[in-house]
Amino acid sequence: MMSTVEQAGPVALSRSRERPAMTSNGYVMLLAGLVAIAAIVFGLIELIATGGEQIDLAGEAVSGGNIGLGITFVVAGAIAFGLICPGFYLLQPNQAAAILLFGAYRGTDRNPGLRWVLPWLTRQKISTRIHNLTSDRLKVNDQRGNPIEIAANVVWRVTDTAQALYDVDNYLEFVEIQIESAVRAIAGKYPYDDIEHKEVTLRGDAEAVAEDLERELQERVGRAGITVDEARLTHLAYAAEIAQAMLRRQQAEAVIAARQKLVTGAVSMVETALQMLSEKQVVELDDERKAAMVSNLMVVLCGERDTQPVVNAGSLYQ
Repeated sequence: MMSTVEQAGPVALSRSRERPAMTSNGYVMLLAGLVAIAAIVFGLIELIATGGEQIDLAGEAVSGGNIGLGITFVVAGAIAFGLICPGFYLLQPNQAAAILLFGAYRGTDRNPGLRWVLPWLTRQKISTRIHNLTSDRLKVNDQRGNPIEIAANVVWRVTDTAQALYDVDNYLEFVEIQIESAVRAIAGKYPYDDIEHKEVTLRGDAEAVAEDLERELQERVGRAGITVDEARLTHLAYAAEIAQAMLRRQQAEAVIAARQKLVTGAVSMVETALQMLSEKQVVELDDERKAAMVSNLMVVLCGERDTQPVVNAGSLYQ
């Protein structure tokens, strides 16, 4: 008879949380180790003394030491030294050690210097210093589908050692992969450039893009006990196959934008000139002469080359 097994849902990840470990000052235990060595030496002296004979006042040979006392000191000192010696370990500044008891997490020691724990507790060291990682240049598409090359620099550190060690398989590889994934996601959210400056772009709004990248990356690596201190783009360019075409487009857009501003300014200047001539009654111009004046002023203001003036020796209408 075959039994059926109901398949349960996915098992949730057992989240780890860092907590202080019960450890001791290594220098105090070092002193205890020296006492254990002294006990062994004293016991050996007692055992050696039992091998010789001394003459008492009555002229009889007697033993010079207590064999039972010597054995006791040697055995007790050896056991104490054997328990104390394996428990020592060193921690540098900004370094931590996760303490395990037969695979079970028992806390994290962040105190630098010589430290000591019970010998059956294992230690797994981890750096809590600042890490600086620059991603490889990635070829991705921006919001408009243009292929671009992009890279980022990320400053990060471990803030929860338990999560970094036990919630992910390898936190260093995890951070590298998440940086690449976050950079790809950010590149797809923004266009590379916008000549009209009506939207946030990768090239024109570096601060806003950096803040968004930092938030995106923090959401991804937070589950591994990682804190992102800074994230910025270090390389941004169009892909080689469209670089020349996009450069020509940028130049054309720049020329158009410049022309628009130039025409707007010229129209404003012509309008001001006509208004001032009319208000001060310098000269009375009919519509035909106003049109000719406007045409001449627009040529002078908008022309790319220096204009050649023509002196009219006749009247205004000749």
